[in-house]
Amino acid sequence: MKKIALLGATGSIGSNTVDVVKAYPELFQIDSLTFHSNVEAGADLIEQLNPRYVGVGSEDIKEILASRFPAVEFGVGEIGLVQAATLDSVDVVLTAVTGSVGLAPTMAAIEAGKDIALANKETLVMAGQWVMEAAAKHKVQILPVDSEHSAIYQCLEGQPKENLKELMITASGGSFRDLSREDLKKVTLEQALKHPNWSMGKKITIDSSTMMNKGLEVIEAHWLFGVDYDKIKVVLHKESIVHSMIVLTDGAYLAQLGPSDMREPIQYALTYPKRLPIKNEKAFDLTQISQLNFEVMDFERFPMLRLAFEVGRKGGAYPTVYNAANEIAATAFIEGKISYLQIEHFVQRAVNEYNETTEVTLEEVIAIDKKTRTIIERWIKEEGHL
Repeated sequence: MKKIALLGATGSIGSNTVDVVKAYPELFQIDSLTFHSNVEAGADLIEQLNPRYVGVGSEDIKEILASRFPAVEFGVGEIGLVQAATLDSVDVVLTAVTGSVGLAPTMAAIEAGKDIALANKETLVMAGQWVMEAAAKHKVQILPVDSEHSAIYQCLEGQPKENLKELMITASGGSFRDLSREDLKKVTLEQALKHPNWSMGKKITIDSSTMMNKGLEVIEAHWLFGVDYDKIKVVLHKESIVHSMIVLTDGAYLAQLGPSDMREPIQYALTYPKRLPIKNEKAFDLTQISQLNFEVMDFERFPMLRLAFEVGRKGGAYPTVYNAANEIAATAFIEGKISYLQIEHFVQRAVNEYNETTEVTLEEVIAIDKKTRTIIERWIKEEGHL
């Protein structure tokens, strides 16, 4: 029985994780879970899963649920996330929260000796150096849950590092992949949320359309696999069937293919190195696929992807500024405070105005993250318009 802390239980990754756990109740148990504000969905999960501990987003939610579930221990905010991730009984922490909020519980879990099933890109974008050092020190595994990184992880199995020529991350292109820069000036939130291949939360769907999500994946791949940015490529692959590839020094390509079903990488992270059947698997037949298309990524069309490579190579807190600015700007677009292209404007401006002259510590990175958010919020108040 593997006991799991599920951080971000009511999101799309959380929901798919619950499906995996319920498919194999003899193998998995969710001992703790967290969610931010979806009280109805959270209460339903508590009833289904009977966790020991639940972290929630506010004292009000805690008060509502504590009276309903007196046998459950509740926590609030970052403290609740950390406590959920470090229960003595927990074997693996699946971090499915969105944004920089995932860093503190992930670091705490690593220091407590818990393996990490990582679906929170921002943890490695902000603090990849410190997270990977801590994982090595405490001898814990970091198993990728994102479909792209899981695909690369699977393709790399058994390969000596010297065999690797390139990582090749595939990108669907998001909601606006067929639109020009001119077309983007008038797009709406409703249009942005219509992803052609995946059903995801609002923030990650917006990030997919700007290619910010792929930029975060590039930086995450650098830290997960210890690969230089010059050896990381991104290709446009609209079908989302090849989840990612590696290229070996002799020119061989190894790819991981499958249906658009997040249960596969989630389940593999939880069962690694074993594999189990996916219950009620999605239909998938390569003979029914007429063709697979791959195109060179256009950095002029997707400047946030180009910027990811730039901040990644600079290192330090530059990726932190990149991510923090986007978190505030993308949320502002979702809330109707700014136009779509202003997301890119604020992220690029934040990176341009940040100047790092000395090596930063983890504590300084966390402070820079907070400062960047405050700056972007001020800029949005001053410049935001639709």
